[in-house]
Amino acid sequence: MSEIDRVRAEVLAAAKELDERGLVSGTAGNVSGKVDDRRFVLTPSSVPYRSMTLEDLVVVDLDGELLEGHRSPTSEMPLHLECYRLYPEVGGVVHCHARHASMFAVAHRPIPAAIDEFVIYIGGDVPCAEYRQSGTGELATEVAKHLAERSAALMANHGLLCIGKDAPDALHSASVVEHNAQIMWGAETVGGIQPLPQGAVEDFTNIYAFVRGETWSA
Repeated sequence: MSEIDRVRAEVLAAAKELDERGLVSGTAGNVSGKVDDRRFVLTPSSVPYRSMTLEDLVVVDLDGELLEGHRSPTSEMPLHLECYRLYPEVGGVVHCHARHASMFAVAHRPIPAAIDEFVIYIGGDVPCAEYRQSGTGELATEVAKHLAERSAALMANHGLLCIGKDAPDALHSASVVEHNAQIMWGAETVGGIQPLPQGAVEDFTNIYAFVRGETWSA
């Protein structure tokens, strides 16, 4: 299997799993994967996940020029490309509207990293970027800048963006964030969220940084 065929298969599988896990509704959300420094596979605009096929996916370059495909790329293409532009180690991007994570996004509140393994996978608290209109370059610039030391960021009044070493890894981050957001939401109702000890946060943050720095590009 060629590299581009592998990435296509991963992007399509991640898109369908987003739908199966209830992390999106309708045709909302989008997925992408990096083939190399000049080619990126994206899900198309307004195509239901359940009927989406490999032929529906599109390939664009870093400037957003269509290289392959007969459909229009997702309207959030600038968001995906900005992540690849800023962080060369990133190999996959997932944008979704996970229910509990979106609650925090609407409230403009970061999702606390109060579980140790969450810090290992995500890098720490999930920050909430300021509101910018969907599909714009302004949104891409605002959200992507929060991902220098995190695998996830909230999009105010919108949803969640996650990055990873590839599309499956970015999807895993989205699932971890949503699971953690539900726990934090519940913890608030039974006495409040108790933070991790600072020493543990520092240790687990170092693990995240090592994994991202040493294995993503590989």
